[in-house]
Amino acid sequence: MPGRRTILGASAALLACRRAFAQPIAGGRPVRLIVPFPPGGAVDILGRLLAERLGPALGQNVIVENRGGAGGNIGADALAKAVPDGTSIGLISATTLCAAPFLYKSMAYDPQKDLAPVSMITTGAVLCVVNAETAAKRGWSDFPALIAWARAHPEEVRMGSSGTGTTSHLTITAVNQATGAKIIHVPYRGGGPAINDLLAGTIDMMFDVMPALMPHVESGKFKALAVSSAQRLAILPEVPGMSDLAALGLGDLDIQSWNAVMTTTGTPAPVVDRLAAAVRAMAAEPAFIERLRPLGYQVLISAAPAELADRIRAETPRWQRLVQISGAQLD
Repeated sequence: MPGRRTILGASAALLACRRAFAQPIAGGRPVRLIVPFPPGGAVDILGRLLAERLGPALGQNVIVENRGGAGGNIGADALAKAVPDGTSIGLISATTLCAAPFLYKSMAYDPQKDLAPVSMITTGAVLCVVNAETAAKRGWSDFPALIAWARAHPEEVRMGSSGTGTTSHLTITAVNQATGAKIIHVPYRGGGPAINDLLAGTIDMMFDVMPALMPHVESGKFKALAVSSAQRLAILPEVPGMSDLAALGLGDLDIQSWNAVMTTTGTPAPVVDRLAAAVRAMAAEPAFIERLRPLGYQVLISAAPAELADRIRAETPRWQRLVQISGAQLD
C-alpha cells in the first residue's frame, strides 16, 4: 500500500498537470478566429457566437477576423500560413476541406495537409428560399412550381450564393443537372451581400445554410421551398426534403454541410488538445445549443481531433462525387 508521501506526491503531480493544461495558449495572447466569409452571413453568425463563448472556455480573448472570398479558400489559406502556435484557428466548412481539391485546378494550399483538425462544431442542411414578392408574382407556390417556371424561362432565375465552390453552388448545379432547369448562379463574397440583394429583389433565390435566412423566412420576406437534406427538418416540417422531390429527379440528393474548428498544421499536439477541450466545454453548455437550434444548426462535436480527421477522410469521396455530378470546375 503506497505511503502518505507517495499519495501526496501523486496528487501534487496531478494538480500540476491540471494547472499546466489550464494555462492560456501562447502566454495568453488573443486567439484569432478566422471566419472565411464577410460579416452578416450564416458562418459569421456562428463564428461570433463561437468567439463569444470560446473565450471564457480558453481563459483568453478570441477575436473574429473576417477573410472572405473564393468560397472560403482565402480565409483557409490564411490559416494554413499562420504561425502554428494555436493563436490562429478557423471556422472551416466541409466544402473547403473535402470538395475544394476537386473543384479547383490548382490551390495555394492543401486543406487536408496544411490544416489541423480540432473539432466538428455544427452540421445542417441548406435551405432554398425565394423572394416572397417575386414568388407571388411568378406563381412559385412550391419548389416544383419554381423548377417548372425556370424550365419555361431558361436563365431568367438568378440564384445568389455565398461564393463559388460553396455548398450553395454545388447544390444548385446538382439541381440544374437533375431537373433540366437553367438557373443562373450568381456568386458573392459571402452570404450577407447575397441576402441583401435577395431582399431587394435583385436576385430571385438562394440555397444557403439556415441561420442567416431564418429571420427573413419568419418575417415573410423570404419563402422557404425546400431543404437539401433527404428528409424534412423538425424546425421546418412543412418544407419538403429531397426525397419528397423524387419526381423532379432529386430523390438521391442529400446535401448536409458542416463546419469545423481547424488550426494550422504543426501546432503542438498539447495545444490542439487544449483547443479541442475548450470547444467541447463550450458546446456542452445548454445555452449554446439552444441559441443555435432556432437557426437550423445542430451542434455536433468531435470526441477528439483524430475523430474529425477520420470524418474528413471518410466524407471526401462523397463530396468528390457531388463535384463530379455538378460538373463544376474552377481555376
